Amino acid sequence: MRLGLRMSYNFKIDVERETDGRWIAEIRALPGVMVYGKTRADAVRSVYALALRVLADRIERTRKAPAKDLELSFARSR
Repeated sequence: MRLGLRMSYNFKIDVERETDGRWIAEIRALPGVMVYGKTRADAVRSVYALALRVLADRIERTRKAPAKDLELSFARSR
């Protein structure tokens, strides 16, 4: 019996600076994964963390067997 397949996720992080100086980072492929930060680095770090929480919640809620290999990659937009 096979317990899971290799799963691969590739996410693009969009980062912009707001007119008030805050940075906003978003992963559009994951609804609701959008954060603000004082600096670009803060926003990117926070959006990584939120994305991982959202994915962990999805994995916990699924009734399927977990993947043997899970591969995540994030790429920032310019």
